[in-house]
Amino acid sequence: MTGTAGGRPSIYPSLLYADAKAAIKQLTEALGFTELSVYETEDGKVMHAELAQGNGALMIGSKGRGGRFDAAMKDAGPTGVYIVVDDVDSHHQRALEHGVEILMPPTDQDYGSRDYMARDAEGNIFSFGTYAPEIGA
Repeated sequence: MTGTAGGRPSIYPSLLYADAKAAIKQLTEALGFTELSVYETEDGKVMHAELAQGNGALMIGSKGRGGRFDAAMKDAGPTGVYIVVDDVDSHHQRALEHGVEILMPPTDQDYGSRDYMARDAEGNIFSFGTYAPEIGA
């Protein structure tokens, strides 16, 4: 992912979860994300969290926490996110060891990538692969 000045990515997928704390645990322990920050409401809901993977990041929050984004996402279904990883097979193995649902095992693609696909505990689809297209200036 090509970022803006300062090395910051310019796109951050944002996902809401019924149990955002469990999602953060699964994403960090099983799928290799790094927790950057977690901000909670007074009642313990995740207001905003940031998880990094490579040079990209996800923003995560709890469903039902209030606010305009929560209202706009009220009826949204699961989403799909593609993430570049260097070693698809070891990443896949880690996900398996943590009981993540695998939808497609590591597979060599016609376009030169090696990918696998997984579903998180709330139905979001994560594809991990080696395909990393260059984005021009």
